[in-house]
Amino acid sequence: MDTLMWEAKAAEGRGAELLRWVLDEGVHAVADPEVRAEVFISGDRVVVIAVGPRPPRRLPDPPEELIDRPPHAWPFTRVNLAN
Repeated sequence: MDTLMWEAKAAEGRGAELLRWVLDEGVHAVADPEVRAEVFISGDRVVVIAVGPRPPRRLPDPPEELIDRPPHAWPFTRVNLAN
């Protein structure tokens, strides 16, 4: 597995704070010169997709007051689409 998808749902009205935490601290936890991390938002949800040559580290759990429920994380294996 070389890809991690991590998703958290913000507590009511805390979406901007959760996003800031992910950008400031969450992504830092998977930082590695060989890992590319992208952050996405949709309403009250924040998703991080981290891709590297090895399994990326899991993001830590955000502060409880920022989330509606514990984050979910799924490991994936990237599929090469080259012909």
